[in-house]
Amino acid sequence: MATLPNPLRSPAAAGLELPPGRLVDDTVDGTWDEPLLWYGDESASPGSWAAMRASGRPVGLLPVLIDGGMRAQWPERWDLAPARTTYAGDHDAEDVLSESWEAYADDELDDASADWPGLAPVPAEAGPDTPDGLAAEVADQLTGMGFSPAGMRPGLVPARRSADIPAAIGWSGPLNHENDVARLCAVLRSWEDRFGARVVVLGFDTMIVSVSRPPTTPAEAEALAAEHFAFCPDNIQQSTLNTLQAYAEKALLKQETWAFWWD
Repeated sequence: MATLPNPLRSPAAAGLELPPGRLVDDTVDGTWDEPLLWYGDESASPGSWAAMRASGRPVGLLPVLIDGGMRAQWPERWDLAPARTTYAGDHDAEDVLSESWEAYADDELDDASADWPGLAPVPAEAGPDTPDGLAAEVADQLTGMGFSPAGMRPGLVPARRSADIPAAIGWSGPLNHENDVARLCAVLRSWEDRFGARVVVLGFDTMIVSVSRPPTTPAEAEALAAEHFAFCPDNIQQSTLNTLQAYAEKALLKQETWAFWWD
């Protein structure tokens, strides 16, 4: 797996002026040989995501909000496993989704057909915002409304693209569904390309993605609902929106944020 020089080894030498925070190199296999991410000691506020993007992007760092969740679980307690994580570019998004569909859909979805329906098309209508512009707006809304009980903190991750952030830190949030998060990052890459997706928030087992080109018709939303089920079955299995049609209508149609939670 090709890697970038890690500016978190020496933030000052990289020209970074970061607020008080900490570098994380704790993993399930021991101390990693370089920092996996930085996150702040203080809660993020509106403008934090955009400020982190502006300072980090020129040196190969991308922003993400770190969610402590109900139990104030910060990255030192996330069971990060970079040594067990492959490279997202080595996986095909449709292969990942179709394998998951075949494993889960028949037994778990009343309205699922036996066959994988294929990838959803690119929505016909583009949204008014750029992907990064919308991501900044979503981050500001979440921090401004006090979305997380423990608060959210600004973070920076050495990664080439937003979709790779979970794999770059060896995130194990979806462990009960997928042992190698790089496979799900291959799907996130495809969503970046088709829907203008950006990973805005990561928690212990949660993720929030902004979407600058969401589906705008019921048919587009229903096609995408199959992908969401394969990506995160718990979103539908453990929800009141427990059919693809209901999920498409309420969670996807014209929605500029997608939230995921793995049990």
